[in-house]
Amino acid sequence: MAKYEVSVKKSAIKELENIPKKELQILVEKIQALSKEPRPRGSQKLSHKEQYRIRQGDYRAVYSIDDATLNVYIIKVGHRKEIYRL
Repeated sequence: MAKYEVSVKKSAIKELENIPKKELQILVEKIQALSKEPRPRGSQKLSHKEQYRIRQGDYRAVYSIDDATLNVYIIKVGHRKEIYRL
């Protein structure tokens, strides 16, 4: 299986700064693991868009996958109460 490149949006990097360190470390590891498997066990496709989410505790990372160019784009990171709001 080919390796995907993971890109994180600037706004998502800022959102990562607000996550507690305990959750942040595990979430960052899960984001990095998306380069090997962009649709890992436990990820879920969002119904309203062509996006997926992974979770760590009360925090979520929303991302999209471009299989043609082997890219994973982290779009948004945040608490489960606010992550799905537009």
